[in-house]
Amino acid sequence: VQRFISEDRLPHLLLYGPPGTGKTSTILACARQLYRDREFGSMVLELNASDDRGIDIVRGPILSFASTRTIFKKGFKLVILDEADAMTQDAQNALRRVIEKFTENTRFCLICNYLSRIIPALQSRCTRFRFGPLTPELMVPRLQHVILQEGVDVTEDGLKALVTLSSGDMRRALNILQSTSMAFGKVTEENVYTCTGHPLKSDIANILDWMLNQDFSTAYRKITELKTLKGLALQDILTEIHLFVHRVDFPPSIRIQLLIKMADIEYRLAAGTSEKIQLSSLIAAFQVTRDLVVAEA
Repeated sequence: VQRFISEDRLPHLLLYGPPGTGKTSTILACARQLYRDREFGSMVLELNASDDRGIDIVRGPILSFASTRTIFKKGFKLVILDEADAMTQDAQNALRRVIEKFTENTRFCLICNYLSRIIPALQSRCTRFRFGPLTPELMVPRLQHVILQEGVDVTEDGLKALVTLSSGDMRRALNILQSTSMAFGKVTEENVYTCTGHPLKSDIANILDWMLNQDFSTAYRKITELKTLKGLALQDILTEIHLFVHRVDFPPSIRIQLLIKMADIEYRLAAGTSEKIQLSSLIAAFQVTRDLVVAEA
């Protein structure tokens, strides 16, 4: 992108990838580099999903912005369409002619989360850039910079928890950091998990231990108590346990059965079934697994 700007050969851009990975920031940084502050308003048109971007807007304001040349200044105007995957098929179809017709004096930049929702005709007119989830190596320095500037008290494991829970979304990491520091003053692993309502690793280890080593009714009682005490959702517990299942040393055939059962439970939860019954089902699945392991041994 830097090279495109320095050679003044910016193509139409299509930036896509998960939220919080810097797509909008990138194009705004480009725009700031291309235009001086006082030209910014007249040279850049930014439309977000919250603005109306139906077919009328494409044929009206966007068309008139793109079709007018700039006096006294060579170079092109920039139209930024954020969250472009929220645009209707009709609006996207209307846009392809506009893009083609006014390439001479306007560049378009489409930003979206899901590439599949942009019609192929628009994809082929743009240079695509994929923004992947950020790696911890990229996130940690930025988080440390913010922590230093804001003077927040963060422990080493707290920082790790931030990076783990945000799963590559920088915006989310900063939000969790802010809310945890405002709620607790000190950002530790436990506080981060409590603030986001995620089950702690120790809690998950306990749940797994009860399911595999206690009898059914004891396990059910203890897990229900923990769920009520910590306000945990079965969906979150299931997601975390899934990671543990891969680490525990089960025979392959038994692990396969267990994962299939867990997938079923997740599907049923998504359909809005009773958490109590699904929790029983989860414990049952683990108890069956345990009996199979014992039988094989």
